[in-house]
Amino acid sequence: MTPPKPIRKVRCAIYTRKSSEEGLEMEFNSLDAQRESCEAYIASQKAEGWVPVPDHYDDGGFSGGNLERPALKRLLADIESGLIDVVVVYKIDRLSRSLMDFSKLVEVFDRNAVTFVSVTQSFNTTTSMGRLTLNILLSFAQFEREVIGERIRDKFAASRRKGMWMGGVPPLGYDVVARKLVVNQPEADLVRHIFDRFLKLGSATLLVKELNAAGHHTKSWTTQDGKTRDGMPITKNFLYKLLDNRVYLGEAVHKGEAHAGEHPAIIDRATWDKVVAVKTDNAPRKRANAVRSSTPAPLKGLIHCAHCGRAMTPSSTRKKGRLYRYYTCMKAIHSGHESCPVRSIAAGEIEAAVIGQVRALLRAPEIRARAERMAPSMAPADLHVALDRFEVLWDELFPAEQARILQLLVEKVAIAPDGAEVRLRAEGLASVIADITAQTGDRSAA
Repeated sequence: MTPPKPIRKVRCAIYTRKSSEEGLEMEFNSLDAQRESCEAYIASQKAEGWVPVPDHYDDGGFSGGNLERPALKRLLADIESGLIDVVVVYKIDRLSRSLMDFSKLVEVFDRNAVTFVSVTQSFNTTTSMGRLTLNILLSFAQFEREVIGERIRDKFAASRRKGMWMGGVPPLGYDVVARKLVVNQPEADLVRHIFDRFLKLGSATLLVKELNAAGHHTKSWTTQDGKTRDGMPITKNFLYKLLDNRVYLGEAVHKGEAHAGEHPAIIDRATWDKVVAVKTDNAPRKRANAVRSSTPAPLKGLIHCAHCGRAMTPSSTRKKGRLYRYYTCMKAIHSGHESCPVRSIAAGEIEAAVIGQVRALLRAPEIRARAERMAPSMAPADLHVALDRFEVLWDELFPAEQARILQLLVEKVAIAPDGAEVRLRAEGLASVIADITAQTGDRSAA
C-alpha cells in the first residue's frame, strides 16, 4: 500500500485595511470582521495544508490609493524573506484601489511565488478571462476612489465659498471653536500691532528683531488629539505669510479666489492696503533676489554656518556701482543678524580659500599617485603637467563648470566665528582628472 503523500504546509498571511479610523476603537471593528472571514476561509482549506501565520497585517486608517501603509510594507518584507505562501484578503480593494499599484504588488507576488486570494471574489488569474475580471474590479475600485476624491474636493470648495473654516493650523489671532474661527483677543491685538509696526518701520528684518526682543512667538495651539504645539520665535518667513494672509480681512481664500468668511476681520481694509503698498515699494528685495540668481555662487549648497548648523545662502549688495557678494547664514536672514555670530562672509574671500585648498589637494604626492592609476593611458609626466596647469584651466572654465568641480572635490565648508573648516573629498578626483585630460587632448588636437 502506497503511503499517503505528505501535505505541504501553506503559510497564509491575512491582510486587512480600513480607510478611516472611525470605529477602530470598538471591541469588534471592521478589521476584526475582515480577519474573521479570512480565518474561516483558511480553515476551510485546512485539508490542503493552509495555516494562518501568527503575525497580523492590519492597516487601520490608511487609504488604498497608495502603498504607503506600514502593515503592507511589513507584509511585503516578509514575502521577500520567503515567510509567506498565500496572501488572503476580504476583498481585492483591501490590497489596493490603484491599478498601477496593484500591478506592482502582483510583481512582488510572482517574483516570490506567492498567490493571493479574495475570499468574497472568486476568479482565476491564470486565465485571460480571470485577469480581465481582476482588471475590471480594480478599475472600478480606482474609479470609486477618484469619485470620492472629487466629491471631497467639491465639498471643500463649496464650504470655502460659504466662508467656512476647513481645518488646519489656526492663524495667529484666532482660535477654533465648534469648527469656526473665533477671535483670540490678546493675539488679535498682537496681529494689529504687527501690521501697525510694519507700516512705521517698513522693514521686516527690523520688525522681526523687535518682536523677538519683546518675547512674542508664533501661534500656540492644541490639536484635536490634545497635543500641544508651542509657539516658535518669529521669523521673516512667518511675518510675510502673516502680512499676506487675507483671513485677517475676514475672508476665506480658495485657489486664489477670496470669499466673505464666517469669521470677523481683525485688520481693516485701509490698513491692509497700506501694508500692500509698503510691500510693493520694497522692490530692492526683489532686485536683490534677481541679482542673487544671476550671480555665480560656486559654494552654494556646500557652505554652512558652524554655529547655527544652517545653510549659508548667496547674497549681494551694490555700493557706488560695485557688487559685493556674500554667503549669509539662513538664521541671520530669517531672525536678524544679531541671532547669529557668524552672520555672513565675503564670497570672494572664502571661495579663494577653498580653491586654494583644492589646488593644494591636487599637488599632494599621494593624490598625484592616485591620479596616475586613474589615467593609465596618459603618460605620468603629461598628467603632472596638466595638473600643474590646473590654475590656468580653472580661470578658463565657465562659472557653472567651476561650481561643478567644487561640488566634486569639496564635501563641506563650515564657517565658525573664529575661522573656517574645509572638508575635501578625493572621491571626485576621477571626474576632475577626466576633465583635465579631455581639455589637454582638445588643446593638443587644436
